[in-house]
Parts: sequence; C-alpha cells; structure tokens
Amino acid sequence: MKRFALVYFVFGFLLLHTSSAMPKNATLNGVRLYGYANNEEEILALIRKVLTWADSSNSISILPAISDSTDSIYVGFDLEKHKHNLELLRETDFFAPEFIENYNQIILTLDRGIKKRRYQPWLVGELPTFFFANDVSPWCNCQDNEDWSRVKIRVIRMAENEGELEWTWGSSDDESYSSWNDFAYRFKVAKVNGKWRISYMQGFDLKKSVRSDG
Repeated sequence: MKRFALVYFVFGFLLLHTSSAMPKNATLNGVRLYGYANNEEEILALIRKVLTWADSSNSISILPAISDSTDSIYVGFDLEKHKHNLELLRETDFFAPEFIENYNQIILTLDRGIKKRRYQPWLVGELPTFFFANDVSPWCNCQDNEDWSRVKIRVIRMAENEGELEWTWGSSDDESYSSWNDFAYRFKVAKVNGKWRISYMQGFDLKKSVRSDG
C-alpha cells in the first residue's frame, strides 16, 4: 500500500510540474492548450489596429514608384521614400522585425526587376505587372471592406512566443455581410519585448509578391 501511495505522489508531482512549466497557449501533439485567453484578445486588438492604420492617411505609400521623364512608364521605386516607409512601420510598434525586412525585400526585389526589365512595362495609371499590391490591398487582399471592428480571429497554431492565425469577418446571417462569410486571411505573430507583433501577412508573401503578372 505504501508503494502505491508513493507512486501516486510522484505521478501527481510530475503532473503538477509539467502543467506549471507548460508555455502559454502551447500545443501538445498538435492540440492547442487553452488557459491564457488574454493572448488571443491582445492579438485580436493588434490585427484590428493594423488594419485600421493601413486604411488611414497615416499608412505608408505601399508602392513608392517613380516614372520616366515623360511620366508614361514606371522605372523603379523611390528608395528614399522606401526608407521612410520602413521607419513608419517601425514607429507603429505593430510589426516584428521580420515583417519589416520582408517588406523591404519585396520592394528591393521589385525595384531590381523593373530596372532589369524582368517584368512587362508598367504603364503609369495601370496596374502593376507583378503580383504585389495588384488590384487588391495586400493588407487585406480586398478592394472593399466592412468595419474593421467586425474582424474576428481563428487560431491555427499557437506557442509561447509565436503563432499562426487567420482573420475573418465573422459569420453573419445579415445579407449585406453574406459575401464575406467564406473569407479568411492568414497571418503570423511573434512576441517582441513581451508584446505580440505581426511577423507575416498573407498579402506580403515574398515569393508570390515578386512573381510576374504581365
């Protein structure tokens, strides 16, 4: 009997120790462990702030293009404006360094491609001849939007310092929202100095963004 009591005691101690050491919103064998809902609340508030900011006059000029002397064809990007864009992204305190560097690489890659004529000519006033920011906003992969306060999130994968989620408009029986019911946008977050920050957004995928669309 004493041996059984000792076994139960050791098992209980190990279970308590494992539970206390488990990271916030961790995954175990692919199953998300709940218990720290404040992480999801913080991430929801963050993505709503990002989308609201991106849709405002305070946002960056996503494609700081420059045209030729006749103002007929875009010949590259204004890299000074681009540097200013990077500073604005940092100042928001919304984004992890990897997101900012990814955007930097998109613009630099497109700039080289335009100058080396890897893309079809991009006429002033026309859509770009590459995928990035082509006909839709990369922030939401949309042309129109509902109120950003309607945005909901679904967790795909969550660990202590990083996570993968998607945002949606939330299901609705309202006919005016019905076309948005199947919409979903993938994004990732990372902990930076103890706060969740955006580390990836679907509309800023580097490989897809720099593909030719001409």
